[in-house]
Amino acid sequence: MHDDDGYFNERIAARYDETSAEMFEAVVVQPAVDLLVELAGGGRALELGIGTGRIALPLAARGVPVHGIELSKAMAARLSAKPGGDDIEITIGDFATTTVTGSFSLAYLVYNTIMNLTTQAQQVACFRNVAAHLEPGGCFVIEVGVPGLRRLPPGEIYQVFYGSEDYWGIDEYDVANQGLISHHLESVDGNLERLSVPFRYAWPAEFDLMAELAGMRLRDRWSGWRREPFTSESTKHVSVWELPAR
Repeated sequence: MHDDDGYFNERIAARYDETSAEMFEAVVVQPAVDLLVELAGGGRALELGIGTGRIALPLAARGVPVHGIELSKAMAARLSAKPGGDDIEITIGDFATTTVTGSFSLAYLVYNTIMNLTTQAQQVACFRNVAAHLEPGGCFVIEVGVPGLRRLPPGEIYQVFYGSEDYWGIDEYDVANQGLISHHLESVDGNLERLSVPFRYAWPAEFDLMAELAGMRLRDRWSGWRREPFTSESTKHVSVWELPAR
């Protein structure tokens, strides 16, 4: 199923909003949009991996011009067909290297999307690509999980992250190579369907080094969009790096 749209082809795109319904709820979306509006500061925003517009559409509705980069034409088509979707420009391509016209006061990646780049070189290239698009003083925001290795017993490589009667989610870790494959097993019309997506995880400190290589510096790090403190027990982080003003 790995085609020009990557892992998010027409079959996945058609059900994406449904299968990720909890991520579209206002209690999840609103805090993210509130913070991004503030960080945009009246300027333009660039979303990497814009998908079907879960964040971009409400952000644009708040008056922030949004341009998206998206590898999957099927996902982008879903966004364009939604109310307000025509107002959002989308460039099809790999967000590690794809360039767009103009500069931005904000660039952002949400919901673990940075891990879709499965090598260190690609992730480093992404940070450099973002820095090239930012205005001086502009920010790059990433929302991504903290690697769950503390919950992985010695000798084990599988970790169940969700289980129910009709859906199971299992992460398969390759610790030596900072890799994991998320296996999604779902009962659809009586048939068991599996989607397996590869990721590359990194600790916050490694992302900070990527930012340094791109000429950016860490400004803030929280464990969520409501600016909750980041601690040793945090399972994800929302990090903000800034391109210094000239």
